[in-house]
Amino acid sequence: MKTTAAIKVTIVMLMIQQSVQSQQQKKEVNTPEVKYTIENCVNHFDLDNATKTKVGYQYWFADKNFTQENTLKMSIVEPGKSTHAPHHHIEEELFYILEGKAQFYLDGKTVTAGPNTSFYCPPNVEHGISNVGDTDLKYLVIKKDLR
Repeated sequence: MKTTAAIKVTIVMLMIQQSVQSQQQKKEVNTPEVKYTIENCVNHFDLDNATKTKVGYQYWFADKNFTQENTLKMSIVEPGKSTHAPHHHIEEELFYILEGKAQFYLDGKTVTAGPNTSFYCPPNVEHGISNVGDTDLKYLVIKKDLR
């Protein structure tokens, strides 16, 4: 009986050790080595480096390939448009309105707001943002990168 218990404990210990080693190897493989400097940690907006979209453009101040956990993007949306239909995902998300008039949708309800307003989207809750003004809507998006 003691031998059986010892074998079970040994097997469990080996499984735990393999799991830990596997996770460490995965981190080593998936995490590129980034050297952070003042030059690459300060990012000034540059329209030439913005990505054109169907409704305006977006600019990544910090994306998942640079940060360790969070992303920061600025979206500019033309009047009467939205980047996409209401949706949901496992990450929480924050929006901060810089310019324009936004309609924020959260779980079946809407509210309209202007500059210096933030919107929080909890995980797995349907949400969306659209431009309901007559000028471009400019807002920041902060999102955790759940690699």
